[in-house]
Amino acid sequence: MKNISFKIYNSVSELPRNWDEVSHPNHFLQTPYLNVLEKSAPTNMECFFIGIFEDHELIGTSLAQYLDLNKLESFGERDNCFKTKIRNFVFKNFASHVLFLGNNMITGQNGYTFNKEIDFESVNNVMMQCTEAIIEYFKKKKIRIHIVSYKDFYNECSAELKKFDFGKMYEFTAQPNMIFYLDKNWKTKDDYFQSFSKKYRDQYKRAHKKFDGIEVRELSTEEVIHFESELYQLYYYVAKNAPFNTFFLDKHHFSTFKKQCGNRFRICGYFLEGKLVGFHTLLLNGEVLETYFLGYDEMLQKENMLYLNMLYNMTEFGIENGFKKIIFGRTALEIKSSIGAEPIKMSGFIFHTNKFINKYIGKIFDSLEPEVSWHQRHPFK
Repeated sequence: MKNISFKIYNSVSELPRNWDEVSHPNHFLQTPYLNVLEKSAPTNMECFFIGIFEDHELIGTSLAQYLDLNKLESFGERDNCFKTKIRNFVFKNFASHVLFLGNNMITGQNGYTFNKEIDFESVNNVMMQCTEAIIEYFKKKKIRIHIVSYKDFYNECSAELKKFDFGKMYEFTAQPNMIFYLDKNWKTKDDYFQSFSKKYRDQYKRAHKKFDGIEVRELSTEEVIHFESELYQLYYYVAKNAPFNTFFLDKHHFSTFKKQCGNRFRICGYFLEGKLVGFHTLLLNGEVLETYFLGYDEMLQKENMLYLNMLYNMTEFGIENGFKKIIFGRTALEIKSSIGAEPIKMSGFIFHTNKFINKYIGKIFDSLEPEVSWHQRHPFK
């Protein structure tokens, strides 16, 4: 394609009027969500909104995020071992300024969208030009970008992009994206339950028995604001005990999200004797149900199987509301497969701006990536 250009915006208020119309296929690139990022992004993150033009017509939208890892107190505390300490040292000293082309806060191919067919060479070219422009922006601020990463791509897209500049970068695959393709014949949660083999029907019944006494209800905007401190503490416990983090959410993130996106963003609270002990969040993204962040009380999670029940509840919401698939993301692979989600390989591309370090980026990345051993479950008859 010819006459392709781009413009980088620092504020949602600057975006072209037809931005949401062009971004229609993906809620994560529409202005309500971009407003959430602008108003309550993690404290170590700066966002850039990219408009892609053919001649003077907006035909595509994209997102970039800069992360300053020096501002993190912790990269994650679950795996307290020597390898983790080495990884943290490397990130602090050689990879603390990171640029993502895409959205580092969610899993899935959410980095760009177009309202017309565009060839992969043009996608490649505009991504490279945007990268150079943002690196130059930080250079003027006396900040050197260490690492540039492009995430996440399904196999067919990554294969096409590798024919161009992406082919010169290290392609990495982290944990798979767990996606649940819902059976179109399921209309109720009983249809879902009856599809399980005996072993997984027993798991379902055992989890629900443990869950007895816990009330689940969707929170209104007013309730999200009221419980904001509790929501954040429950989220922070889970996030801090993850194997690796590059950010922590702003303390007002959930209320900002709810106010900006309304009924397209759902927060369900889990209450025991009137006390909030857990929550899960969902984003309604067309025919796709996107799971977002969640949190829970550690002791009750074990005693009442909170997490497994959350997975069942999110799945049943998806079935009863006619969604085609649920994006469950990259964590807790085995338990997600036990409720029906399948691992879908996604890849990203990465390079270090120091040419010497970049020669060894593959070995460095592989040595620092947390190892995950798991067995896929097959719960249906």
